[in-house]
Amino acid sequence: MQLKNLKTKFLGRNIIYYKEIDSTQSEIWRMIQNNNKSGSLVMADIQLLGKGTHGRPWYTDEANNIAFSFFIKLNCKINKLDGITIEIAKIIVNIFRKQYGIYLSIKEPNDIVIRDKKIGGILTETKIISENVKYLVVGIGINTGKEHFSEDIKNLATSIKKEFNIDVDVKSFIVEFCNEFEKEILKRVGD
Repeated sequence: MQLKNLKTKFLGRNIIYYKEIDSTQSEIWRMIQNNNKSGSLVMADIQLLGKGTHGRPWYTDEANNIAFSFFIKLNCKINKLDGITIEIAKIIVNIFRKQYGIYLSIKEPNDIVIRDKKIGGILTETKIISENVKYLVVGIGINTGKEHFSEDIKNLATSIKKEFNIDVDVKSFIVEFCNEFEKEILKRVGD
């Protein structure tokens, strides 16, 4: 699969799409073990075992939601990545504002919210060897089209579709995210 209008050097240049997968984040870690290209991205319609922070589940059980993970091979000190999750959140919020006129908020450290309900989250992981970050792995899940929420989360979570009745173009969002995030990471760690 290829994405149109991608302006990156590496991020999103190798994309693997799954209709259904255990977890995009788990698949990225498997890809690292198999020496895939830096910037590889996995996206899925359905995640059976999606991961949130602190080992919590992330539900992607309906299509038309944003669920993707990617990795970037690095060789830098951890402090170069200080605040990276908040920068990712800012990029996400800005894309929704620019593309759809939607104003979302950031609940630190890693949640995207609207009216105190969670609409998305970011999972940032690293692999450190000899005090240097070797891999940055980022997973992003956003409820764009989700319409059914289980009893245990219906008062805590929502979606773009439920709140604004807008259909989000998932591929267009991912392209814009890759274009913006690659600039941010290169600013921090260089080429």
